[in-house]
Amino acid sequence: MRMKQMAQSAWITLVLVIVAVLVGFSIWEKRPAVQTAPPPAKIPVDLTAWVVDWQWEPGLTDAGELGKALHRLQAFAAYFDESDRLYFTKAFEEGLPRIRETAEAADIGEVDLTLVNDIVRQDGSESPKDPELVSRLVSTKEGREKHIAEIEALLDQYAFQGVEIDYERIQDKDWGHMTAFYRELYERLQAKGKSLRIVLESRAPVETLTLPEGPEYVMMAYNLYGTHSGPGPKADKDFLKKLAKRIKAVPGDKAIAIAAGGFDWHGDQVAAVTEQQAVRIRYTNGSELKRDAASGSLHYQYTDDQNARHTVWYADGTTLTSWIDTLRQAGITHVAVWRLGELGGSTLDKLVQAAETAK
Repeated sequence: MRMKQMAQSAWITLVLVIVAVLVGFSIWEKRPAVQTAPPPAKIPVDLTAWVVDWQWEPGLTDAGELGKALHRLQAFAAYFDESDRLYFTKAFEEGLPRIRETAEAADIGEVDLTLVNDIVRQDGSESPKDPELVSRLVSTKEGREKHIAEIEALLDQYAFQGVEIDYERIQDKDWGHMTAFYRELYERLQAKGKSLRIVLESRAPVETLTLPEGPEYVMMAYNLYGTHSGPGPKADKDFLKKLAKRIKAVPGDKAIAIAAGGFDWHGDQVAAVTEQQAVRIRYTNGSELKRDAASGSLHYQYTDDQNARHTVWYADGTTLTSWIDTLRQAGITHVAVWRLGELGGSTLDKLVQAAETAK
């Protein structure tokens, strides 16, 4: 009898366990499925680019392809003569009407004039990025007023929407005068409904400067390797991250400038090459192409018809978009491209994709 009771008790326990399992399974089955959040959309970039006077035709071809992906177009550039007066090259004057036509047809927002502190003399000699010129222009209140008046007259005469100041190799003794010049120029331009953008070298002491609020600031990020060094990429991701962190000390709107194209090193000689030129050289010489992991840049070596060894580094669309992604992750969504002209078709497509929802 006792054995029978024990058997019944075990049977009842088993039934209860089975019922509990079935009920639990039913409850679990009815629970709503866990919703997996979609990956965050990439933040679009506000894209601007330069067209240069010595290569304005291929530059405008690229600008037309980029179209509305470009928020603004920088017309490069106004130089200085021996008398410290601004002037345009013949190539610039020839290309300016076409620059305007292309910008209007492509629905590009603005065309701004870039000023550079290069002296070009009548005999053809040059003094690029002349620091003493900057001193003469901004070291006194009277000098700044004269220079600002000339800038205003130039903008009025040629109907530019804004101006960009690209004065480089500024001496430490001049930074206080430069910041005063930036502030005074911004106030004058703002009163006329014009914009001001200021280009800063990566070595500019932005952490200690009192830069005025109002202008947009853009820091150059393409001098890691170049005419001053041996072979290497114009930038790498660590370099971009450092500059993105440093530019946070700058007030207001800020951008980072990245560079297309690259360089061809041959002994002590360095020549700039566009993306299309770099591709043609490699195609002619059949060199092995490699992509650098740290920078995303392409590089190869070749031997010319004089049996001289060359090394070429350059950026393509994959390089530029990887740099844009690096900056975007660092909180920088305003990107300037130096410069348009003979970019690859794939590169143009990728730049459009990076900026297609920016407007």
